Amino acid sequence: MDEYVARQRLLLYSLVRFGGLTIFLLGVAVMYTNVARPGGWPRAGAFIAILGVIDALFAPRLLKRAWNRQDATAESGVLDRPSDTPEQ
Repeated sequence: MDEYVARQRLLLYSLVRFGGLTIFLLGVAVMYTNVARPGGWPRAGAFIAILGVIDALFAPRLLKRAWNRQDATAESGVLDRPSDTPEQ
């Protein structure tokens, strides 16, 4: 794999994980502060926080799985699109 591709994947992986953490912290802020409404909004904040945790934990794994699948097809020589087939 190319070093440039590896760096781009690491950056995207880190950004996705950081995005999940940011969503989680937003949910905590909605629960306990006056961000959404005075006195906090525990139900909505908990829902947002749970979505953030799910995003931070599972989205990077899904990305890695997709990249592994993409690398495996590239190594085996399988073409991605039918339009890439040589005409006879």
